[in-house]
Amino acid sequence: MAIHVLITGVVHHVGFRKFVRHHARKKGIYGWVRNLPDGSVEAYLCGEHASLSEMVKLMHIGPPTAQVDNVHVEWENDVTYTSSDFEIRR
Repeated sequence: MAIHVLITGVVHHVGFRKFVRHHARKKGIYGWVRNLPDGSVEAYLCGEHASLSEMVKLMHIGPPTAQVDNVHVEWENDVTYTSSDFEIRR
């Protein structure tokens, strides 16, 4: 199972990508996260449904210095990511 997520708000320069990577690795989730030029953060996460649901809840909160306005999630049954790690993309 996989999710494609777009997070908006004050999510750049607040450690949001590191926050996502840290929690994803703890939950055995793999995929990637990156900043987008418009100030949002995009992520692609693969793992068990329960772990992905927990990550969505965490992304609604973010790190203490973030202000999350919206988390848009698209659930996917097909996993298209082949790495077994979670990376921060530039």
